[in-house]
Amino acid sequence: MSHVHSLYIDGSWVEGQDSIANVNPSDTSDVIGHYAQAGVDQVGVAIAAAQRGVNEWRKSGLEQRYGVLMAIGDELIARKDELGRLLAREEGKALAEGVGEVYRSGQFFHYYAAEVLRQIDERVDSVRPGVEVDTRREPVGVVGIISPWNFPMATAVWKIAPALAFGNAVIFKPANLVPASAWALTEIISRQALPAGTFNLLMGPGASVGDALIASPDIHALSFTGSLEVGRRVAAATAGNLVKCQLEMGSKNALIVADDANLDLAVEAAFAGAYSGTGQKCTASSRLIVTEAVHDAFVEKLIAKLETVRVGHALEEGVHIGPAADARQLESNLAWIERGRADGATLAFGGERLTRDTDGFYMAPALFVDTTNDMAINREEVFGPIACVIKVRDYEEAIATLNDTHFGLTAGIITDSLALASDFKARAETGCVMVNLATAGTDYHVPFGGRKNSSFGPREQGRYAREFYTVVKTCYVKAG
Repeated sequence: MSHVHSLYIDGSWVEGQDSIANVNPSDTSDVIGHYAQAGVDQVGVAIAAAQRGVNEWRKSGLEQRYGVLMAIGDELIARKDELGRLLAREEGKALAEGVGEVYRSGQFFHYYAAEVLRQIDERVDSVRPGVEVDTRREPVGVVGIISPWNFPMATAVWKIAPALAFGNAVIFKPANLVPASAWALTEIISRQALPAGTFNLLMGPGASVGDALIASPDIHALSFTGSLEVGRRVAAATAGNLVKCQLEMGSKNALIVADDANLDLAVEAAFAGAYSGTGQKCTASSRLIVTEAVHDAFVEKLIAKLETVRVGHALEEGVHIGPAADARQLESNLAWIERGRADGATLAFGGERLTRDTDGFYMAPALFVDTTNDMAINREEVFGPIACVIKVRDYEEAIATLNDTHFGLTAGIITDSLALASDFKARAETGCVMVNLATAGTDYHVPFGGRKNSSFGPREQGRYAREFYTVVKTCYVKAG
């Protein structure tokens, strides 16, 4: 067996109890590497190390923290092509998307490096004469971070960067499907001027390593991105120990195409939202709600667009859609195709498994028409390159259909009407709304999160991240 990439605990690279092979979903004969798997006992070791590390890191000077985060961001951006290739190779997204994700990860570190220097506390007047009051923010402490496989670097980074910026220690458990990106990020962080224990990498199964982390009473906060089912388990486990919790979970996002929509723009937004990243995005617009006035023309144009799409190896030039992340995800996607048909939807394009020169998990992007909002394929998160068109009479029915879901992460509308756009922004029951843009694609300096079953706890990203990664202390002083 080849070299095993180690865990990182208490400032040192250490062996795990076992290892797994990381396989390229574009070519299953390509083994990217072997990665250590932590034992449950090593979770406790990492937590103890983090408790020591945070006591040193929280006392570090602002310029030290700023320098550390800037250095990490600089290296990610400088190595975006190399690391983007690695990311695309292990996750399956097209190379350009992989490179873009690494670059964006560097931007996150740069943004939070600047936030280090923007930490300004407040002084307020007391209601009592002679008393001074100030409020200050302090690190929450030891933070557990559990990240998903679909954005193996960016989602992890938008948690790690603010955690470190605000003086916390981190225990990072990446998705076991994508350990290479997590290890590469950790290797960069390991070379920075961080006290031992401030950052720890625990690779391993969620059922053992993840469960031990969320069940620990010795962490102070837990940030999780993943499925609704697992998110509920995380919430229950952390609540039992009164551990601060932040959850980003499932979605069933919709894009409305209004009567007055520019249909070329609508098709581009629908494609980018529903199919980019092989549809493996929590912000994907898998429901396309189209008014009857433009329904037929929109469907015709979208099918014409899909006919030009190239599905193939993530690293090949000109590929628009890579493979599903693994065999299990592909099987789930194909099962949804059969479920949609069984429920009465019409498969207007694609949906079949594809063969290519390499053995990978390929499928043609799928488009269903004649669907209704009560079909299972429009109620549950699919997480594949599958979109469903729902025909509605008018905008009023469209907005009602959009909100008829137990999720609420993102929503979009394509319209030339300022009145419709304003009404949509007010009435869409989601955390993020997009007008004349794809539902997938958010900025790093503004809050991100949803409503209903999509999110729980404080928002991520931007200045809002401090609500989760800090605690507020109110200080009263009376002169002697």
